[in-house]
Amino acid sequence: MSESTTKSTLIFVAFIVFIDMVGIGLIIPVMPALLESMTGASEDQTATIGGWLLFAYAIMQFLFAPIVGGLSDRYGRRPVLLVMLFLLGIDYIIMAVAPDLWWLFAGRLLSGIMGASWTAANSCVADIASPEERGKYFGILGGAGASGFIIGPALGGLLGEFSVRLPFICAAVLAITGSVIGYFILRETLPHDRRRRFSWLRANPLGTLIQMSKTPVVMGFIGVIFLLQTASQSTFSVWAYFNRFQFGWSEFEIGMSVALYGLLLAVVQGGLVGVIIKRIGAKRTCLYGLVVALPSYLLFAFADAAWMMILGIFIGSFAGLSFPAMQQMMSERISEYAQGELQGAIASAISITSIFGPVMMTTTFSEFADGEGYYFPGAPFALSAVISVAAMLLLMWNLRRVHETRPD
Repeated sequence: MSESTTKSTLIFVAFIVFIDMVGIGLIIPVMPALLESMTGASEDQTATIGGWLLFAYAIMQFLFAPIVGGLSDRYGRRPVLLVMLFLLGIDYIIMAVAPDLWWLFAGRLLSGIMGASWTAANSCVADIASPEERGKYFGILGGAGASGFIIGPALGGLLGEFSVRLPFICAAVLAITGSVIGYFILRETLPHDRRRRFSWLRANPLGTLIQMSKTPVVMGFIGVIFLLQTASQSTFSVWAYFNRFQFGWSEFEIGMSVALYGLLLAVVQGGLVGVIIKRIGAKRTCLYGLVVALPSYLLFAFADAAWMMILGIFIGSFAGLSFPAMQQMMSERISEYAQGELQGAIASAISITSIFGPVMMTTTFSEFADGEGYYFPGAPFALSAVISVAAMLLLMWNLRRVHETRPD
């Protein structure tokens, strides 16, 4: 593949990741109002329903990420990406016209399946990039996703002023248009001689993780990612509740803080990862990135002024260095025939944390912020700090094994 073709492919794959995150972000601001109009339930009841919608999305992504990765290893990345993106657009249309709550649940189940397409997108990077540059390109994809998460909520809030269903239509147009453009632009990145037979024994979360366990150092990195994602569930789940409770932030202030984090993460992953890996290596990059996660969570946990939350955002954004660096080291130690399977295993591990993490963190917040017993509303962030320490220890132990033989 020529250099120009490689660049155009990378740009379009990043565009797909961007569209995925814009679509997710578009519906966040309007989901509470949509649920209220559908069910007539109170605010606390719609929050509970929204939690189950997140659960439905996460469980389907967990189950189907290995299947999508296996299919992309068998049939190529291009058909999987284009079909999933097109069907994601159809799914958004279903949610836009959903007459009742059950249709909306069906739409979220389908969204979880189609959202697993990022396994094929990451596999494209493994196909076209040299091993030493994969961390840089994985970072670019992460930056594209972060950029989508900046624009999506802002655009969704604006469109939601006209209709709570309009953001779904916008997301559908983006996804379907992207699949049509991709049909003419996207080139296949996986040669026929590097494809492998699809196996149902391996194309499931357990089978994929068992396959990865044959390379212990890779399984160690997946364990680190699992702990990091579990820790991050505190910010995903209780950020809005905590800042409203502790500092009286408005929806606008909460939205701007999330946008700030997305912007900083886009800069770190999209612009700095490649430079830093090239300068100090992937091992040090992932370690340094993980080290800064601890003080950011401690700032959140013990914040008694809003500026401490903003400072924590700035510091915590540099934790985004770790994931692309670990992806690079993992991809170097997995056969070129199983890169999609690797990305499916990573996606499964992340999806597991999205299933139990929000419940764990919101329950912790409720227990320590209800005024009964010990009062500590920052408890979820303190819990994340403890989990981050465990992730750091596991990473330091695992980095000692990265000299293991690479695949034949």
